[in-house]
Amino acid sequence: MAKVGIFFGTDTGNTRKIAKQIATQLGDAADKPVNISKASVDDLLAYDVLIVGSPTYGDGELPGLSAGHDNESWEEFLPKMIGADFSGKTVALFGLGDQEGYPDNFVDALGFIYDAFDEAGATIVGMTSSAGYTFNKSRALQGDEFVGLALDEDNQKDLSADRLSDWLETISPAWK
Repeated sequence: MAKVGIFFGTDTGNTRKIAKQIATQLGDAADKPVNISKASVDDLLAYDVLIVGSPTYGDGELPGLSAGHDNESWEEFLPKMIGADFSGKTVALFGLGDQEGYPDNFVDALGFIYDAFDEAGATIVGMTSSAGYTFNKSRALQGDEFVGLALDEDNQKDLSADRLSDWLETISPAWK
């Protein structure tokens, strides 16, 4: 069984909370979640399977210094991935957004992170249906599916636990 690395960006702590829930559900299959501000590209490359998460800020921004955060996050990390080779790595993405407050940018950060891992050669798993969400646009859409798990802790928190469990079940072949 492969160990799963869980990496997340956060400011308010909601994404960290979801990362911890993932780690709890995976048990011994996963290492302790790590804030991306404390990680290096080599840290990620040490795993065959990665689960990475991020909130979306403002008008579709990655968390980071220009979004008003006190610490670096995905905004500063993704450029460090340029030239890194993630071929042979399996990556699943999860993102938090507010579909009512930001309907034109819902979980856009997932799209940016997807692009970075895709360009680095990773195999990305865990696409999810956009059915059941109400938004206008999302950079994280490919057809009618998100490039990962989309969660809205502001407006659909009551659906998050089931969405998370279902998603983890669909991606579980990656580490089994």
